[in-house]
Amino acid sequence: MKQLFRQYKPFFVFLLKFFLFYGVLTFCYSLYLNQFDEHLFETDTFTIMVAEQSKSVLEFFGKSASVEPNASEPCVNLIYQGKFIARIIEGCNAISVMILFAAFVFAFSTTWLRTISYIVIGCIIIHILNILRIALLAMALYSYPESEHLLHGVVFPLFIYAVVFVLWVFWLQKFSRNDAAASKK
Repeated sequence: MKQLFRQYKPFFVFLLKFFLFYGVLTFCYSLYLNQFDEHLFETDTFTIMVAEQSKSVLEFFGKSASVEPNASEPCVNLIYQGKFIARIIEGCNAISVMILFAAFVFAFSTTWLRTISYIVIGCIIIHILNILRIALLAMALYSYPESEHLLHGVVFPLFIYAVVFVLWVFWLQKFSRNDAAASKK
């Protein structure tokens, strides 16, 4: 059993670090979300910020956009070109994607400064691209409402997860400890 553990130690260390970091961040995020009363339809502050920033991107492109609180559920309504287009819910804010990204990077961590810097920079990139994703999705849904399932359920999630995957690969190739050890051989 000891030999088996020694042989697969890097894998077990990865799993332990990943699930520990993921669990801690998920717990902290749930504490944050518990501040908002979903029975009173309170939307969390970060989701409201994402909705506002998405509206600003649409306005930057010269489009008419507004956001308003939803009266019957904890989300924000996105109005585009005078038409209700989408509900921006907590799941749209990409925090869960950022937590997954950060846990993976942490599991392959190097120095604290490098790891934390990459997590912060990666989360900023994910946030910016998520805002662009929501704005582009609003424009696409306005023009092609019949393609909502394909656009919202396939194309745009694929976009955000592809970005996360590229960031992970970049981390593994350029910064992770395993790459540095492999290059010394």
